[in-house]
Amino acid sequence: MTEWELRNTRDGYAEALLELGEKDPRIVVLDADLAKSTQTEKFKLRFPERFVDCGVAEQNLMATAAGLAATGKIVFASTFAIFATGRAYDQVRNTIAYSDLNVKICASHGGITVGEDGSSHQALEDITLMRAVPRMKVVVPADYFEAREAVKAVAYLDGPAYVRLGRPKVPVLFGEDYRFRFGKALVMRPGRDVTVIACGYLLHKALLAAEELSGEGIEAEVINLHTVKPLDREGLLESAARTGRVVTCEEHTVHGGVGSAVAELLAEEMPLPMRMVGIRDRFGTSGAAEELVEHYGLGARHIAEAARRLCHGDNGGKPRR
Repeated sequence: MTEWELRNTRDGYAEALLELGEKDPRIVVLDADLAKSTQTEKFKLRFPERFVDCGVAEQNLMATAAGLAATGKIVFASTFAIFATGRAYDQVRNTIAYSDLNVKICASHGGITVGEDGSSHQALEDITLMRAVPRMKVVVPADYFEAREAVKAVAYLDGPAYVRLGRPKVPVLFGEDYRFRFGKALVMRPGRDVTVIACGYLLHKALLAAEELSGEGIEAEVINLHTVKPLDREGLLESAARTGRVVTCEEHTVHGGVGSAVAELLAEEMPLPMRMVGIRDRFGTSGAAEELVEHYGLGARHIAEAARRLCHGDNGGKPRR
């Protein structure tokens, strides 16, 4: 079994903000009374004159971010994902995105692994909401280093962006030299029998599933889809053409998320067998993060089973070569 160091994606975000703040006086950070949880407190302590706590008023947070961006600032707006995308949707859509402003919404506590905070705080629809907003870019980093580098990259992309961060510590999959390529899916493990596309928290689960499948003679190609929008159409189609089967994995509803994005692409360009691992029309519930991952069918064994069924279901029990 693979053993990994564990670190928070939120810490990667905080480190990126400090690096950006040192180099660029246009960088401004806003939060909604959650600076300790989102880790923006570190920026506040270093650059207090460029930090604004908007209080428990997420709609005002986004409107203020838009106003600052309109004056030439590069604004990072942070709160929990459920509030950033749900409570403040109107301001994100009509004030930030419609005007194509440089507001980078870096939302923490995304997905079911928020854990004991329960359904009210578990954002399971945030990727769907942000994917649907015109001009919005959507990034879901998988570990500390990817979060750090992704945040530095989106800072200098024109227009708005949504970066989804998690609550728990996650395996470190990359290193100090990791180079984030916005909009370019990354092959984590080559394979020939099935393409497993994952992002964020479930990327390490997909890699574990691939290890399990390899012992059975099924070689899974694991793709890190860190940029959900815009989709790397060319990269995904190349992998799908190699393997002939696709499994998507997300800590999110399957309705409108990563699975939907990939299915839309394949339906238009390359119809082939596909399965989605994700949450199906359910709210979250309170519990430990890993217990919830298992409860909602998001674990490595669930990913492996989805791939196994694709590989064995149509080909007489043998992987397609």
